[in-house]
Amino acid sequence: MNLDQTAALDAFQNEVRSYFERDYPQDILEKVATGASLTTAEVRRAEMALGEKGWLASAWPAEYGGPGWSIEEQYVFDEELERAGAPTVTPMGVVYVGPLIYSFGTDEQKAQWLPGIRDGSVGWAQGYSEPEAGSDLASLQFSAVRDGDDYVLNGTKIWTSAAQHADWIFLLVRTSREEKKQQGISFVCCKIDQPGVTIKPIITIDGKYVLSQCEFVDVRVPVTNRIGDEGKGWTYSQYLLGNERTSYARIGGKRKQLASIRAIASNIPTGGNQRLIDDPLFAQRLSQAEIHVDALEITTLRVLVSVRDGGAPGNEASTLKIMATEAAQEITTLFLEAAADHGIRKFEDSVSPEWTGDASFAAPAVATYFGTRAQSIYGGTNEIQRNIIAKRVLGL
Repeated sequence: MNLDQTAALDAFQNEVRSYFERDYPQDILEKVATGASLTTAEVRRAEMALGEKGWLASAWPAEYGGPGWSIEEQYVFDEELERAGAPTVTPMGVVYVGPLIYSFGTDEQKAQWLPGIRDGSVGWAQGYSEPEAGSDLASLQFSAVRDGDDYVLNGTKIWTSAAQHADWIFLLVRTSREEKKQQGISFVCCKIDQPGVTIKPIITIDGKYVLSQCEFVDVRVPVTNRIGDEGKGWTYSQYLLGNERTSYARIGGKRKQLASIRAIASNIPTGGNQRLIDDPLFAQRLSQAEIHVDALEITTLRVLVSVRDGGAPGNEASTLKIMATEAAQEITTLFLEAAADHGIRKFEDSVSPEWTGDASFAAPAVATYFGTRAQSIYGGTNEIQRNIIAKRVLGL
């Protein structure tokens, strides 16, 4: 992939940057910068702003209402969104189920669901993990029993991201029991606010409500809400998981965090006092984190080149998942150590009262640190990703 700034790509980058600086909801940017969670209304407003511009479904081909951007333009857009500090687009609609619908869905399903996903007016959640089926997703027990023109759904999904903001949920369900557990699984979409669906909040260690447990008791959905063939849901889920694992990279956001850490460590806002950045161990670890993000970017570009050339994010996407989550944890640990150093210097204020460092970053940094601890677990644990690489990539 050639990301040299051609005149056309440079103009595109300036257009995107100008949009986030002038036209995107600035109050949303300000709230995100504090580390606060957005309400459902704010999530919808942020995503509909991009949808109105035609930029929400940034990777969709023009055939399905996307901007039809090149891989290079998609990459630049993602970089600028992260650089602006805009909230990450909820991936369940535009990154996960949307491409699945336009790739495997019927014309009726495309007409029903794609417009609301594309313009940001309809939110989606992902129903994969269960209390006894997390990393071993194929062992799921959530049942969908055929009754005439309907499926009757019973079971529990857990660790469901963004369920509190969603209108629809896509589910892996067991429609039959076969000798091989990956068989007999189907992919079904369900309105989340219908009778029999109960959403229970899960408050995570960072104090936020981003996950839920969703219980289904005799919930009826039309058979026409099934994507693709019955019993082929595992195949479709692997296609979706490839897209999910490539979405973790978020290079622009990581570079912005690293620049912030370097500024904090140098105490740039208050002019001088290089105590932390002059610590050789901290400086070394900061440089290592920057190198790891560079490696992550190159690996991401390699996967995107494969997609551009007609492939799909395959098992190699597991490498991205591991690299991205470990880089995120590495970066947030440095934030935490910078906050701790601030505490030490505050303790020494009586000796060096001239230091007036600003530690407003500390509280959000702690929450973010805790939040990233889960990144190596969700979306398939890093241990599972290493098994995939060993077996399916290296053939061991």
